[in-house]
Amino acid sequence: MTVRVHFLPDDVTVDAQVGEPLLDVADRAGVIIPTGCLMGTCHACTVELDDGEIIRACISSVPDECEELEINLFSDPTW
Repeated sequence: MTVRVHFLPDDVTVDAQVGEPLLDVADRAGVIIPTGCLMGTCHACTVELDDGEIIRACISSVPDECEELEINLFSDPTW
C-alpha cells in the first residue's frame, strides 16, 4: 500500500510504502531531518504529524491507517 507523505514547511510530497522508515522517506525526498542518537532518546528527529501527534522520525515508519501523511519539521538550531 502506498501513502502520500507531505513534508512541511518544505512543501515536498513523495509516495512511500507502509512500514518504510520515515528517515528513508525523507532522504529519498531530499528532506533533511536532523538526527542524533538514532534510538529516539535525544529527540533531535522530533516531527509533528498533521493530527498534532509528536513522534521521533528515527524510530517511526509510515503507518498503514492513512492514505496521506503530513509531517511538520521543526527547526532546532542546536541540531
